[in-house]
Amino acid sequence: MKKYIYSPGGKISPMPPLKAVLWDMDGVLADTTPLHYATWEQALTRLGLPFDKQKFQDIYGLKNHDLLPRLVGKPLEPNFVEQVAAQKELAFRQALAGQIQPLPGVLEWLERFNVWDCKQAVASSAPPENVEALVDELGLRKYFSTLVTPGSLPGKPDPAVFLLAARQIEAVPQNCLVIEDSIPGVEAAHRAKMKCIAVTTTNPPEALQMADIVIETLAHLTIDQVESLFQAKMGQA
Repeated sequence: MKKYIYSPGGKISPMPPLKAVLWDMDGVLADTTPLHYATWEQALTRLGLPFDKQKFQDIYGLKNHDLLPRLVGKPLEPNFVEQVAAQKELAFRQALAGQIQPLPGVLEWLERFNVWDCKQAVASSAPPENVEALVDELGLRKYFSTLVTPGSLPGKPDPAVFLLAARQIEAVPQNCLVIEDSIPGVEAAHRAKMKCIAVTTTNPPEALQMADIVIETLAHLTIDQVESLFQAKMGQA
């Protein structure tokens, strides 16, 4: 039997049987791509290394130690990668203040998932310092039970960060919904056997077809679409 709840706008809506929502950060909570693009380009230009915008877009969402060698097109010493990435990420955090805001629909869906009593977490390949800084800059910390980064675990498209986040908030993968924008992130959600909504902040729709739903922004997402992802389970209830 369906349960019904009040959505933030006062509308009575059915509660879908999802238990947890795992949010990617960059390109999902806020459009940080221009800042990442600018700070990566600056960091590499100082070192006389090439920067390819299209290649950057294709591999956006990887951990830095995976991203940087692919970005410059050759193997790099781990210590060098760590040093360059640290300088770039510091520049990124210093550029955050006053430059970002939640993407359309984000605040509404954070509130709605709260009303549905879903646990929410950030599950990002970004450095933990970036996650902390961006969530605080946006004023969104109150919505999240935990902020998860892979640390020493493999980054996306490996599902490790999503599975770790699910364990931390005590949710099974089948009851989790991932919201992503990157190609590696969508693949990671698929490999974790989690439902996935992809927004086209950084990639065209055709590049994100592994996701269950592809939308322009979360402002276009409907309650019926979210409910449909778990329709088989609801039919069994």
